[in-house]
Amino acid sequence: MKRLFWLGLGVATGVMATRKAAEAARKLTPVGMAEQLGDGLRELAMSIGEFGADVKAGMSEREHELTEIVEDRTGQRLPKIIEAPREPRHAAPDAGAVRRAPLPRARRAGG
Repeated sequence: MKRLFWLGLGVATGVMATRKAAEAARKLTPVGMAEQLGDGLRELAMSIGEFGADVKAGMSEREHELTEIVEDRTGQRLPKIIEAPREPRHAAPDAGAVRRAPLPRARRAGG
């Protein structure tokens, strides 16, 4: 019975070592390196996004604190600022929009 236990343990160890070696070899291929780089960039982008969200939340909290301080010291309520919705950076032009011709350029003096 002891020999069967040690045989099973040896087989399990061999399978695990083979899988680890195959995984390490795959990571050294160009595809494996690209996956690692992609995963790293994805984690970096998520971290930057979380940092931006934290900064925005902190700014909002600080703005609220400053508003309360100003209102306490002046005794007047500050008007609420409503931000207009932002347009997308690369908005598609309207199909019915009229394009204007560019204005003529000014000439240089003496030319």
